[in-house]
Amino acid sequence: MGRVTGQRRIVAAVTAVGVAAAVAVVAYRVLAPAEVSTTARGGYPALGAPEAGVIGRLPVAPLIVDGRLRVYAASRQVYADQPVDGRHRGTPHWSYRRWPATLDAVVASGTTVVSRWSDGRLVALDARTGRVAWRADGPEPERERATRRTGTATVWQPSGLSVSRTVDGREAVVTSGAGEVRAVDLADGGQLWRSPVGAGCREPVGTSTAGQLLTVDRCDGPAVVEFRDAATGAVGRQWRPPGAGDELTATPIGCGPGGAGCAALRTAGSGDVVARAWLLGSGDPTPVRPLDGPGAELVDQTVVSMVDGVLLGRAVSGGVPRWRADVGPGRVIAVQPGRVHVLTQENELVTFDPATGAQLSRFVLDVGSDGTGWAPGAAYAADGYVVVERLRQPVDPDGDDQRYYFTSEPLIVAAT
Repeated sequence: MGRVTGQRRIVAAVTAVGVAAAVAVVAYRVLAPAEVSTTARGGYPALGAPEAGVIGRLPVAPLIVDGRLRVYAASRQVYADQPVDGRHRGTPHWSYRRWPATLDAVVASGTTVVSRWSDGRLVALDARTGRVAWRADGPEPERERATRRTGTATVWQPSGLSVSRTVDGREAVVTSGAGEVRAVDLADGGQLWRSPVGAGCREPVGTSTAGQLLTVDRCDGPAVVEFRDAATGAVGRQWRPPGAGDELTATPIGCGPGGAGCAALRTAGSGDVVARAWLLGSGDPTPVRPLDGPGAELVDQTVVSMVDGVLLGRAVSGGVPRWRADVGPGRVIAVQPGRVHVLTQENELVTFDPATGAQLSRFVLDVGSDGTGWAPGAAYAADGYVVVERLRQPVDPDGDDQRYYFTSEPLIVAAT
């Protein structure tokens, strides 16, 4: 009897070990770091050429890449659909997933889409195929990004990640966080430079047309704006607006997608009544009074602003008036090369040529039976398209997503 009992114990022990091993294998397969890349099966889509007007609506915010694709961000996924002028979000043209890291930011330049993840990893995808072009290490984000379901913070305000054109013509992907700034070559992911910086006291805000990384530095004494060469990482100068107090905020103006290639900077210090604007170049920033205060934008060397229902276009140098256009009450919601977009109080989208002030298109931002009883949220413009986030009125910034957004597909897309 004792021998039988011992055999049973041995069998039970072996069975337990086998079950534990099986569970471990399953757990490893489920929880182990992994990536899944699903490449495009069809060819690269043609350039979209829709007539001016509302195209459709989307549940999440797109990046428009190369005028051909819409790229989206999810918690652990970057994916694209097409055509770019599709009425609704379509079946993914390609997709890339990672686990267990979460997606922190996405930028695009040309046909390269670069994603940054919570572990600091950079993954570049070829937008034409969805294939991984390169992988590189970078600093981990200093904090977890707070995002709503549309993902606008990930794709339209990608803090800590930008693309800069260096003075020698290369494009560098600059990433910051966890006490470090690092740059890699957009072409192949090769490291260009890395530099330790004070944790929590330096905030990159964008890059200039002169190939400089712009950073607000609060590490030692009063805040200053630091100009760092995007090609080498060398700090060229530190600059402080005359008369600024101890505190300082800086907002880039006249930038490309993702805060790249900014032509000017708007600063506000504790002693400033109105935010002041400065033109960026190879030397110290120079004042640009027409850009002072909120609401003014810079596009194609023209300052545009709304004053009492009139859109004004002025030369960036000297502020000489170039043109004016009667629009009615509204505000400039977005600019892009060759276009200025104004949203009126009736939610009409009016687009002008920044060089001449000629009206290019005008139509109501309405789709289906949604109506126009919404408030505008974030807006984005690229490749002739405009995307506007629609919010439920009255806007409740602390409300949950169902209360905050106008519909389940709150982003309205238009061609201009």
